[in-house]
Amino acid sequence: MTLDAEGMNVTARAGLNGQAPRCDHIDLLPAVEPGLPECKECLALGQTWTRLLVCLTCGWVACSDDSRGSHARAHYRETDHPVVAVLDPGSTWRWCYVHRRTV
Repeated sequence: MTLDAEGMNVTARAGLNGQAPRCDHIDLLPAVEPGLPECKECLALGQTWTRLLVCLTCGWVACSDDSRGSHARAHYRETDHPVVAVLDPGSTWRWCYVHRRTV
């Protein structure tokens, strides 16, 4: 048995063929509607963004880490809302800030 830093059984949570453990945060997400497709913080500062992310806990939309402001990460630090998704139609990419990986 392999334990993680918190003493939890990692082997029991692991995916197939050595994949990373499942992110339990995904199971806890409510259904949310994303806000307007803009980063309000960037607009207030007169900045532009590269990509927009939506918080899957509350629907807040903010710029990604590859944008100058990294406002989505700042939202995570303020709220502890763990998972974001790209605000692009048809995209399935999601990121968990807690596990620091795609989920």
